[in-house]
Amino acid sequence: MALTIENHVYREGEGIPLILVHGFPVDHRMWDRCATALMEMSDAQECTQYPIWAPDMPGAGASSVPRPEDSGARAEDGALPDALDLMADAYVDLLHAAGYGQAIWAGLSMGGYLVLDVQRRHPEAVAGMALLDTKGDADAPASRAHRIEIARECVQRHTTDPVMFFTEVQPGDSTVKQSPEYISQFSTWIREQQPAGIAWRELMAAGRPDLNDQFARITAPAAVICGENDPSSAPAVMEPLARAMTGTDVAMTEIEDCGHFSAWERPDIVAQALHGLIARVPRVIAAE
Repeated sequence: MALTIENHVYREGEGIPLILVHGFPVDHRMWDRCATALMEMSDAQECTQYPIWAPDMPGAGASSVPRPEDSGARAEDGALPDALDLMADAYVDLLHAAGYGQAIWAGLSMGGYLVLDVQRRHPEAVAGMALLDTKGDADAPASRAHRIEIARECVQRHTTDPVMFFTEVQPGDSTVKQSPEYISQFSTWIREQQPAGIAWRELMAAGRPDLNDQFARITAPAAVICGENDPSSAPAVMEPLARAMTGTDVAMTEIEDCGHFSAWERPDIVAQALHGLIARVPRVIAAE
């Protein structure tokens, strides 16, 4: 049983790859601005041209929607309790297939769930870790039920409308989140997703385990990054997460006037934080 993911390579290079894991409900393109900033930064500083990858999660972007028989067990309410583990395995398989044993993993929001699960299942594959606008908690019952209802509606109506709320402006949103450019770009990306893929990711997230026990187990260099205007993963959520990383060196970055998709909203600041993390990772190519 294996999930298929399509990898987007921003740059080939030398050394340990940086793997950028996107958030929900979009695909790898949310990293475009940040990846460009990272490449410009390393060029300007004449740093090692490390590989930069951004795979599409199963059911996102160019990756196909997993079949039921490839998604593991299904709970009575429809959630997929094995799916996050299967996805973490698929990402690590991608890394190994390219000849690497380790990567620097950066996950935003749902991507953070994936990165934490890679830490849980494959800690030997983690050379460095960045967690952006995310959390370790499993869904509370109401949140789980809401995800399952969204998944049902997406499939039954064959639409991504149930997740268009990601583009709605709310009080306290960042300047960028309120901008016509953000609303237009994220509306386009969400509309381009496969409704069944949106549903699969919601069911995967609904079934995921609590991952808060992983923070203390992280030993690789780490970075925690969040927007101060993030409604779900603001500094009040992310700072305790960073403090729980007692086994490693953690750099915390809080970004003013920035919402949930920090890598798109403030790409230069996020790139600087990631660049700092990469500089703290030993310069060793860990190949299979």
